[in-house]
Amino acid sequence: MTNTATDTTRRPWYAFATPLLGKSVRWASRVTHHGGSAFPGKVVERVDPTFLRRTLAQLPLGVILVSGTNGKTTTTRMVAMMLESLGLRVFTNPTGSNFTRGVVSALLNEVTMSGHIDADIAVLELDEAYAVQFVAQVKPQYALLLNVMRDQLDRFGEIDNTARLLGRVAATTTRAVVLNREDPRIAALAALTPVDTRAAYFGLSRALRRYFPTDDDMATTVALAGAAVPSEPLTAAAPVTPADVMLTAVGDHRAQMVIDGQEYESEVKLEGVYNLYNAAAALAVVRAVQQDLRVPDTIGNAAATLPQARRDGFVMRAQHFAGADTAHLLDALAQVTPAFGRGEVIDVHGSPTELLLVKNPMGFRLALASFPPDDADTMICINDEYADGRDMSWLWDVDFTSLKAGGVDTVSGVRAWDMALRLAYDDVAVGDVDTDLERAVDAFVARNPGRRKHIYCTYTAMLAVRAYLAKIADVADAGVGK
Repeated sequence: MTNTATDTTRRPWYAFATPLLGKSVRWASRVTHHGGSAFPGKVVERVDPTFLRRTLAQLPLGVILVSGTNGKTTTTRMVAMMLESLGLRVFTNPTGSNFTRGVVSALLNEVTMSGHIDADIAVLELDEAYAVQFVAQVKPQYALLLNVMRDQLDRFGEIDNTARLLGRVAATTTRAVVLNREDPRIAALAALTPVDTRAAYFGLSRALRRYFPTDDDMATTVALAGAAVPSEPLTAAAPVTPADVMLTAVGDHRAQMVIDGQEYESEVKLEGVYNLYNAAAALAVVRAVQQDLRVPDTIGNAAATLPQARRDGFVMRAQHFAGADTAHLLDALAQVTPAFGRGEVIDVHGSPTELLLVKNPMGFRLALASFPPDDADTMICINDEYADGRDMSWLWDVDFTSLKAGGVDTVSGVRAWDMALRLAYDDVAVGDVDTDLERAVDAFVARNPGRRKHIYCTYTAMLAVRAYLAKIADVADAGVGK
């Protein structure tokens, strides 16, 4: 089950020094506050292009690659935390730095000076475009492909192009590809998997599909003004492909799922209905790994690639994981906490302040549906940096009418005035508009102490908001934003 790479670049003679170089660059960038968290990875990629492939090849269970438009960071966290809770040693890129250089930077945190990594499996979040670069170097054993939505149109173009990128991932995965049954572009990728790679699915009951529309089902509130709104998604045909894990009901921090024909209910600490569907995805890929380890001789063959000193420990961990039943998997899921900025709650002057990442129409719609504005103050922060996507036209495909009753207290970020204009078209009153993000956040959190606050932000705005809140409140260190 070890990694197979297609990158034929020769290992440089100085490869033994790569960990020292990378760690030195990381230390220097932290001391000087220059270069960002992925900068060491960028340097190592340039001087030693085989480092990523060589290091991940040490993992006896290989790589789980997670990609798609919405939910990558949280789902990656779910999978990694579940595997760890069930006994495996896991390497992951925990901060959402989902370019290949971000993975390399995360590896530099974990490898020894001799280049060794003490992990059984990697769970890696990859941006849709960089996932293609990754699989050109490392063939993942497992791929979890979540969805395809309009996102960063200036980078990806239309969503069929994004689906083609994810198709490259499906075509290079060696053991199992886990697909979203309800997204037709994702489900179709099963046809691209290698002959020896199986396809598995996570899905929704028919009753829940209207809560999770595909990109094709969405329409702007402006376009629908005065028109009849369909009560069912436009894609009404029911898929017949069996789902390995199917979400059947959602509640407040509770999910009901059908697994192997049996109904289960689980508590979750995660916020938002969309994360309950991500939980089904995470369960499906964890079960796919389990399925392989239950095949006779699989664990022994994987252990054969390890040094003798690591062999026995790995075999015990892998056997423990393979033997876990569904109840143990759900117990592990119940312990997963939100990723930074994705429903993360920070206490600011006695006010529970929730950071809610939004970066495309579907993500924003689901966030608004998951966090009712009643008894909460609302702030929206919109930037248009490279990591956010330059094209903000997607804001017109978000339904903001749920905010009409209470209005929006503050709008900030580089594109604050664009956001304020969009809200005006949905008759949502706006209090303050201030493009100075720190000043706006400071004023927002100071008002109405003790009252719950929601801050919806694009990616770079979220990092900036989180960094500012770290100056005035206790914010967990996620490796970014401080």
